[in-house]
Amino acid sequence: MIIVQIKDGDNIERALKKFKRKFEKTGTIRELRSRKNFEKPSVKKRIAKQKAIYVQHLQLLDEQ
Repeated sequence: MIIVQIKDGDNIERALKKFKRKFEKTGTIRELRSRKNFEKPSVKKRIAKQKAIYVQHLQLLDEQ
């Protein structure tokens, strides 16, 4: 359960912004979307490997 402490004089928009930030950090939406469609472990590994290659490529380009 997410609890947002509000000080006297804080407006509702600031409290809502804090709530959204905390909710995003929990990763609930990401997990829900990932569980929506089953993905085989081999596919997950392949995607993770492709992402690692891409990131490494970007780092190499940045160093040059």
